[in-house]
Amino acid sequence: MADSETSDKNYDNVTQMLRDLNKDLEKMLEEMEKISVQATWMAYDMVVMRTNPVLTESMRKLENAFMKCKEEVEKNWQEILEESKKE
Repeated sequence: MADSETSDKNYDNVTQMLRDLNKDLEKMLEEMEKISVQATWMAYDMVVMRTNPVLTESMRKLENAFMKCKEEVEKNWQEILEESKKE
C-alpha cells in the first residue's frame, strides 16, 4: 500500500514537473517569436534606409537637431543648478 502511494506521488510530481516545463517552454517560445519579429523589423528598417537616401538624410538632420537640443537642455540645466547653489 505504501509503495502504491509513493508511486502515485512520484507520478504526480513528474506530471507537475512536465506541466511546468511545458509552460516554461511556451514562454520561451513566445519570447523568441518577439525577438524574431524585432529582428525582422530592424532588418526591414535597414533596407529601407539604405534604399531611400532622402530618409537617411532626414534621419541625419533629426539626429543633429536632437543633439543640439540635448546640449541646450544640459547647458540650461547647469545654469539652473548654479543659480540654485548661489541662493
